[in-house]
Amino acid sequence: MPAAFPSSLPTIPTAPLTAQMRDALHAIVGEKGLIEDDHGKQPFVTDWRGLLVGGAGAVVRPGSTEEVSKVVRLCHEHGVAIVPQGGNTGLMGGATPWPAHTGIVLSLGRMNRVLDVDAVGYAMTVEAGCVLQTLQETAAKHDRFLPLSLGAQGSCMIGGNLSTNAGGVQVLRYGNARNLVLGLEVVLANGDVWDGLRALKKDNTGYDLKHLFMGAEGTLGIITKAVLKLWPAPKDLCTAWLAVRDPRAALEILSEAHAASGDNVGSCELMSRSAIDMVLRHVPGTQDPLRADTPWYLLLEWSSSRARQDGTEGMSEKMEQFLADQLEAGRVLDAVIAQTGHQSRNMWHIRESVAGASRAEGPGLSYDVSVAISRIPEFIDKGLKAVLDILPTIRPYPLGHIGDGNLHFSFMGPKGMDQQTLNQYSGAITRAVNDLITSMGGSISAEHGIGVDKLDELSHYRSKTELDIMRTIKRALDPQNIMNPGKVLRL
Repeated sequence: MPAAFPSSLPTIPTAPLTAQMRDALHAIVGEKGLIEDDHGKQPFVTDWRGLLVGGAGAVVRPGSTEEVSKVVRLCHEHGVAIVPQGGNTGLMGGATPWPAHTGIVLSLGRMNRVLDVDAVGYAMTVEAGCVLQTLQETAAKHDRFLPLSLGAQGSCMIGGNLSTNAGGVQVLRYGNARNLVLGLEVVLANGDVWDGLRALKKDNTGYDLKHLFMGAEGTLGIITKAVLKLWPAPKDLCTAWLAVRDPRAALEILSEAHAASGDNVGSCELMSRSAIDMVLRHVPGTQDPLRADTPWYLLLEWSSSRARQDGTEGMSEKMEQFLADQLEAGRVLDAVIAQTGHQSRNMWHIRESVAGASRAEGPGLSYDVSVAISRIPEFIDKGLKAVLDILPTIRPYPLGHIGDGNLHFSFMGPKGMDQQTLNQYSGAITRAVNDLITSMGGSISAEHGIGVDKLDELSHYRSKTELDIMRTIKRALDPQNIMNPGKVLRL
């Protein structure tokens, strides 16, 4: 597939790495912390999708906050640009250097220690390079729950999750990544370290600085540590796969599920039949939980921290009665409740494998949008019509976290069409989708960020006032524009 960098590249610092700087970097991070050969750099300059390939003078892998601070200060003094990177699993190119980048990629992967688990206080202090799944498992060992959950959790890192304000399948109940954070440690653009590692739920001493860096995609500073909130571990869990009448019925099901579950709805994921079939085609070991005569399905999960007691009604019993009521109402056409952990994992594996399956399927277009929850059916109807009017043979496979209003409005190119040909339609399709979502008061980026891919779209759809505020913040914290320059917004 061809590179997808915008045709008009932003102005970025171009100071090269001198031999003196390379020696200084080596002295800071050591032999195992510096990668200079092209083969070793390749995984760090290529985005997860394989669409973007950038450049870098070196990849620097510090092992501590002190080393990060020294590296950043050195780059600041010499005007060398820095692209911070976690697990490199993003979908917007935010962690991929520009082709002309001659500075460094700063990878946090070596900083992967869990520093403290406060089970009594429901908090965990971690380094930015910790893999998300490792943190989930660590919390579970202490009978606690870290709710951030997404398809890339086996390789994404918590620093990147926070820098992009990741969403995932638990936002409905627990909120985005920024809602799971009590405190941060951040290395600023000049190398100074801001120590905000406070495990406080209440702290009104001025601006809440941590929120500046979450969602900033590494353009304002580098998150090096975090204090994360934990919750009680789920003890009673029920996962169900529903064939539903249409998206409107899915929303009505969700609306009634809150009360029926005792306010224990954890996740609610809408999936199209086309997306399910794509996963079954390309992901080995997946099994179809239910085949029904409908293009729409719902993955619904309820969970409680209270263990089910003998003789009492648990989540499964409540779900069974709820689904019976929804069948009678005509919203649910058929349903299956997972009877084992394996069946539940299979359901979730299907949902979480859509991105990987789409890579195997071929050229495509995907839009990560959000709108008021009640308007999702309207957006789907109007959006599909707008796209099909432009390219009638395109193949839609919408899905998303409808409980929080986030839809992944995705399409595969017509069979036999290559990416270059599909790209001829992408401009008109993008404008149609984003114009519609904006007219409905929605967002053109719900959880994936701006990065490279939506750089021009952000400037088109956000007001001058909003852009001016963001540029003012960027210039105040990074006046030399060395922190991930040219990402998120143009200066």
